Amino acid sequence: MATRDHRRDTPPPRTGGSEAETLRGFLDYLRTSVAAKVDGAPEPEVRTAAVRSGTNLLGLLNHLTYVERAIFLGEHVADWQATFRAAPEDSVAEVVARYRTAVERANDVLDGCTDLAAPVPRPGSGSRPGKPAPSVRWALAHMIEETGRHAGHADILRELIDGSTGR
Repeated sequence: MATRDHRRDTPPPRTGGSEAETLRGFLDYLRTSVAAKVDGAPEPEVRTAAVRSGTNLLGLLNHLTYVERAIFLGEHVADWQATFRAAPEDSVAEVVARYRTAVERANDVLDGCTDLAAPVPRPGSGSRPGKPAPSVRWALAHMIEETGRHAGHADILRELIDGSTGR
């Protein structure tokens, strides 16, 4: 095992006082944390399963990219299990860049939302007939839960890879 990188944890964000500012602040905090866990992780360990379920660090970020697109852009995902695997030809940098692009596009949608009870607007080709969009509040709460859950997995997987800890 490599030497431990004892980085200091980044504290939770100080957000504005509104519900929307708080939810967005915590979601962005988690998004940054999970991307940082994957960014710079070595090959082939980043895609090697460290647990019996087959979960690997790169696959977690690939999955979160699809979740961001589904929740905030309305993109359909036919096989959720497949999202936990990055393509063999995908580099770490490419998967991280795709995730950050998905987050940026999701934030563009959220920037136009003023009512947390309203449905998430589905831009252009993101509309899914017969599948109503969730409320902005639900989408934000779900993404905090989903990203936080997988950020915890990523913490453990990255530490197993090279001893790196911290947010």
